[in-house]
Amino acid sequence: MLPESFYTWEALGTYAGATVAVMIIVQFTKELPGIVKIPTRAWAYLVSVVLLVLATVFTVQPITAAVILLCFVNAVIVAMAACGGYDTLHREKLE
Repeated sequence: MLPESFYTWEALGTYAGATVAVMIIVQFTKELPGIVKIPTRAWAYLVSVVLLVLATVFTVQPITAAVILLCFVNAVIVAMAACGGYDTLHREKLE
């Protein structure tokens, strides 16, 4: 499930690219001081929003409020998929 090449902003703007990137970023950062106090699902959502907004800013022109608003909506889907994907992988290791 890991990417086969380095990311581009275009790849980070896709559902699959954003989901895998969020999963990796959250797993590497969720135990950092300050972040450890934030619930993991909320942290995944915040990472998703930032990632999608940045990918949109660097790839979509013109930037409108509607486009940015969609990043917040799509971030819910990405965060849920990233958390669910990690839970599934982690559960399979335990069994």
